[in-house]
Amino acid sequence: MMSDSELLTKLGKHGVMMSDGHFVYTSGLHGKTYLNKDALYPHTTDTLAFCMKLAHRFISAVEQNFRPEVVIAPAIGGVILSQWVAYCLSQLTQREVLSAYAEKTFDGKGFVIQRGYEKLLPRKNVLVVEDVLTTGESARKVIETVRAHQGVVVGLSVLFNRGAVTMQQMGSPYLFSSLLDIPLEAWREEDCALCHRGIPINANVGKGREFMARRNGGQVISGSAEGKLP
Repeated sequence: MMSDSELLTKLGKHGVMMSDGHFVYTSGLHGKTYLNKDALYPHTTDTLAFCMKLAHRFISAVEQNFRPEVVIAPAIGGVILSQWVAYCLSQLTQREVLSAYAEKTFDGKGFVIQRGYEKLLPRKNVLVVEDVLTTGESARKVIETVRAHQGVVVGLSVLFNRGAVTMQQMGSPYLFSSLLDIPLEAWREEDCALCHRGIPINANVGKGREFMARRNGGQVISGSAEGKLP
């Protein structure tokens, strides 16, 4: 099992931690540091190690009757976590733990569980997993959606809590844990000092490309890692 220092070494090795830039997060907030979890996922052995630690930490902290039967995550990035964490829990508990995912609604304001996954949830212990929490909005909405399907949310496990998000903000699941708490400063667009200074936005990660397209009247940014602010 990897130690916290080994986890940080892996993050550096794969370029997960990006700093001294101008990034737009999924939440819409801006910041100068980005946790590019997508740089980790191509490395399946290390991704498995991260997920095994998530799974082991969870089952070590809960009683037998709170052990998950289903793991679910918000799409897209969380789908990989859902699969691996469910696999690891199955290995650790010697019983099948199912994997599912929730998709954004058409208007992007909520989440829906479909494709038959909704039938897996009623009266089942469900662990919600997520890669990065900034405001925690996506994870919270998935928790609410699982509960709407009569699933019993026994916990929320995340790789990185970068927004100092609390259990109460997440709707108080039975257990809330993160592998690494990495508090990073973030601002609303109107308060962003980087925007005010005209520092280019990185359009290759996060929501930078969508942000620049909106600022450019719908024109998609291509062929460049950065977009200049008007």
